[in-house]
Amino acid sequence: MEKIKTLIKNSGFQGELEDAADIIDQYSHDASLFEVKPELVVFPKDAKDIELLVRVVADNKRAMPELSITARSAGTDMAGGAINDSIIVDFRRYFTNIELITRTSAQAQPGVLYRDFEPRTLKHGALMPSYPASRDLASIGGMVANNSGGEKSLEYGKTKDFINELKVVFSDGVERLVKPINKSELDVLMAKDDFEGHVYSEIFKLCEDNYDLIKAAKPNVSKNSMGYTLWEVWDRDSGIFDLTKLIVGSEGTLGFVTDINFRLVPARPHSGLLVLFLKDIDKLGELIPTVLAHKPATFESFDDQTLLLSIRFMPSFLKLLGWKRFIKLLISLIPDGWQLLRGIPKLILMVEFNGQTEDEVRTKIKNLHSELKGLKAKYEINGFEEDATEGKSEKFWVMRRQSFNLLRSKVKDKHTAPFIDDLVVNPQYLVEFLPKLRKIINKYHLFATIAGHMGDGNFHIIPLMKLENKAERDTLLPAMKEVNDLVLSYHGSLSGEHNDGLVRGPWLENQFGKEIVDLFRQAKHIMDPQEIFNPHKKANATFEFSYSHIREHF
Repeated sequence: MEKIKTLIKNSGFQGELEDAADIIDQYSHDASLFEVKPELVVFPKDAKDIELLVRVVADNKRAMPELSITARSAGTDMAGGAINDSIIVDFRRYFTNIELITRTSAQAQPGVLYRDFEPRTLKHGALMPSYPASRDLASIGGMVANNSGGEKSLEYGKTKDFINELKVVFSDGVERLVKPINKSELDVLMAKDDFEGHVYSEIFKLCEDNYDLIKAAKPNVSKNSMGYTLWEVWDRDSGIFDLTKLIVGSEGTLGFVTDINFRLVPARPHSGLLVLFLKDIDKLGELIPTVLAHKPATFESFDDQTLLLSIRFMPSFLKLLGWKRFIKLLISLIPDGWQLLRGIPKLILMVEFNGQTEDEVRTKIKNLHSELKGLKAKYEINGFEEDATEGKSEKFWVMRRQSFNLLRSKVKDKHTAPFIDDLVVNPQYLVEFLPKLRKIINKYHLFATIAGHMGDGNFHIIPLMKLENKAERDTLLPAMKEVNDLVLSYHGSLSGEHNDGLVRGPWLENQFGKEIVDLFRQAKHIMDPQEIFNPHKKANATFEFSYSHIREHF
């Protein structure tokens, strides 16, 4: 690695290179259950630095086959997508400019944190709505790399649906603009006698020659982050070829995104929340389509374990919220405290409506409330709240959004083990599916919270485990196999938002079959023929590498 460090420095690279033991340790982990130690961490200052770095790695790959580069921003990835055993490229130190915001679009660099990005868009009355639950921690570059979604995906879709254009450094070390193009524009690019022309020609040929097979491979669920999204790259009917659809969600395995132009939507000024306490889920199959027919902005859920965890660690919210909001939170819990004396609900459902006026939102809430009464389901309804970010309603959002952080930091001798954390099953199957899922969790004696996006059937199951204990480590693969087999038996996806990374990459063939995974590998080879970008992920993931890197110490 000393030779590579010298070559990088001599290339004109302006950023920093660090390999001190504490830095290496810090970048050996993300929010996943894996540990992979890099040899070097680099901090590029601009796109020119990225181009130089890619060229150095590409020029020396043949002589040093293990050489590779992996992009990283906030490091909140739960699948192990932001760690590797060679060079980590940190975008958080310098790629933090928010360059331009209007009412309809925003341009920014990948190291920008979403929590800094959203206030700037809201000043223009606009929103980029595909933020994840980790909105206070995540970067927009990570959102692009994972094709993130969240509580508003039910109404708006995922990150791929909000990309106008990207700047991407390809594997030949050249930054290029990537955006949707028509067939005439595609023909011009395919005629170019350079690497860009090669990429467009070969990806188009791959999509065209296997058109029906690729289109049929699209998972029949509302959201998916498994594999490469080949089915959305080329559309014969519209004549649009969109390489951004392949790059978004690719975990930095096809190139490095250096700049992002998002499409924004108008931010609606008023919100209302209807909260449902379910003591059993027998009526869930009837309740879900009734709620969805009213077209809510969000339809979220969390289970009894999440609720009890939040109550247990209520003092932790003081640091999170500050005194003023914390006192409001405590006061707002009193009415529901009386509610909880009647018995802990199995599920808490949160149905949010947005609108331009308070009356518009109130009408939507009342209409749904009225129809739900007719179901005669065993639930209690907490009435309309004018603003879902303040007062009484805030407690539910805090519990929903912060459950993972509570688990990660507050439970003694146990650690979050996100290995079945992002499954998707269509909502009509949930009445059957959820009890079977809980049965598997209980079979392996896992303490696990279940929270997620009820309207999408997308659930985040976060077990707590003592992975230093071999007996507990040995349950990971069999438990994961049972859960994954269950998900696929209901025609679901193993990941709706969190992506493959190390944890799910080896399972791609289980979901898509060998023929489609071979197409994924071909797409990877076209764009990254020397495999310099983020190895051991996506179609090149293996059980051997992934599961030999589970953390032994926390």
